[in-house]
Amino acid sequence: MKEDILHNLTVINERIKKACEQSGRNIDDVRLLLATKTVSAERIKIALENGQELIAENKVQELKEKYEDLKDIPHENHFIGHLQTNKIKDILKYDVTCVQSLDRLELAEKLHQKLLAEHRTMEVLIQVNTSNEESKFGIDPGEAIELTRKISNYSTLKIKGLMTIGLFSAETDKVRACFKILKNLQQEIITENIPNVEMKELSMGMSGDLETAIEEGATIVRVGTAVFGTRIYPDSYYWNEGKTNKKT
Repeated sequence: MKEDILHNLTVINERIKKACEQSGRNIDDVRLLLATKTVSAERIKIALENGQELIAENKVQELKEKYEDLKDIPHENHFIGHLQTNKIKDILKYDVTCVQSLDRLELAEKLHQKLLAEHRTMEVLIQVNTSNEESKFGIDPGEAIELTRKISNYSTLKIKGLMTIGLFSAETDKVRACFKILKNLQQEIITENIPNVEMKELSMGMSGDLETAIEEGATIVRVGTAVFGTRIYPDSYYWNEGKTNKKT
């Protein structure tokens, strides 16, 4: 198990390095985030003990289950799944440093109130639905600037950039179009010069399309399967993006 994970990490990091070289980017500007949904704490530890520093969960329940096993290993923990407002207290309790999936004002307001009560701040990314799929969460690209402006009024929320899941497709041009939308939005928001907003992060790209994402400006690529092995769960379970079961 350890050999496989370390081998996979080497392969992924080499892919990131090569993609940066080919697109004329500094490799230090792209971070590897390990998506650890359905991955055991034992397997995550192997990665953390061998140079990896950034992980993320999609579901609060798994965050809670693995917390004790991982808390003593230095690392940064993001949250990348759809966040229900009644789970905010758990996000704060289990040391999440960034919520990458902030996609609505109600969530921002309730997160702000909880942070105020604890005299804390938190980094956030605005999640954008660049593929225009009903099955995915995220703000519509046309509404993203206005949402960013409104969220910027909450002093506890430090907006650091944007996140998208993009299209699950083997057609590179269609996937690239999603990443271009996010990059263009980033540039538009920068020109707006909104107080309390820093557009340095673009979280986009996964195991199958990280090269394309890096070419289009990704600063965080989220990789799970290619490091920890193919999961038995379908994408719909892995991303928890089914709006038929949507809760606030």
